[in-house]
Amino acid sequence: MTRVKTGLRYLVLALGALAFLFPFYYMIVGSLQTAPDPTVAGAFPDANNITGQNYVNINERVNLAQGLLNSGIFTGGVILGTVVFGVLAGYALAVLKWRGRGVTFALVLLVQVVPFQLLMIPLYVLIARDYGLSDSYLGMILPFFINSTAVLIFRQYFLQLPKDLFDAARIDGAGEFRLLWSVALPLVRPALLTAVLLTFIGPWNEFLWPFLITKEAALQPLAVSLANFISNIAASTSNPFGAMMAGAVVLAAPAVALFIIFQRYFVSSDLGSGVKG
Repeated sequence: MTRVKTGLRYLVLALGALAFLFPFYYMIVGSLQTAPDPTVAGAFPDANNITGQNYVNINERVNLAQGLLNSGIFTGGVILGTVVFGVLAGYALAVLKWRGRGVTFALVLLVQVVPFQLLMIPLYVLIARDYGLSDSYLGMILPFFINSTAVLIFRQYFLQLPKDLFDAARIDGAGEFRLLWSVALPLVRPALLTAVLLTFIGPWNEFLWPFLITKEAALQPLAVSLANFISNIAASTSNPFGAMMAGAVVLAAPAVALFIIFQRYFVSSDLGSGVKG
């Protein structure tokens, strides 16, 4: 009976994994088709219908390398700001005692219920007109530089740390920055990786805000270039479906690779292991 339950459990998990992975598989297969095949048979590679020309076609109209570079700069800047300010703010809200901490935390929660779309027009006026940062990487990065979700993630992880660790370090003469760097950060690695991955997905796939800030193709992230390609020039290719799938594969590949590399680190740390007794 136990073996039957175990077998059923693995069967359900395998079916769920197949259902989750099938869109990615079909995207890759579609990017390699000479002619699109919308039938069920199209999900299975046909040696007579396989080509790499779709990647060549889209690269002729969208500079994939430049788009990836722009996406990397945009996403990297956002991740840097998110981690630095998220760690500092989360540590201050969780560990330090100061007047107004509760009100500040309430404001952080309040920001969560405000959709970014409501702020887009005033942000655009502020960034483009007042700061003069249109057609620049900084103009794309600045509105996402501080992420309230990351602040909450770090705050919750810092709250789980035993206070005895901080008290012992303070007795030894450690300052707050030394506490943060040497005591707190090594114990919240899952939070760091979670914040990095969650932050990566957003700006990497963001196309509306960068499109508003810059119309220069040389500065646009790959998601913006692909959106322009789909809406304006996809029909001019011999296989628009295959070219779009090829662009989607190029855009998705770094995100998938990043998750595969770091997924094994998403385990809970033994936060109490540093406390004797």
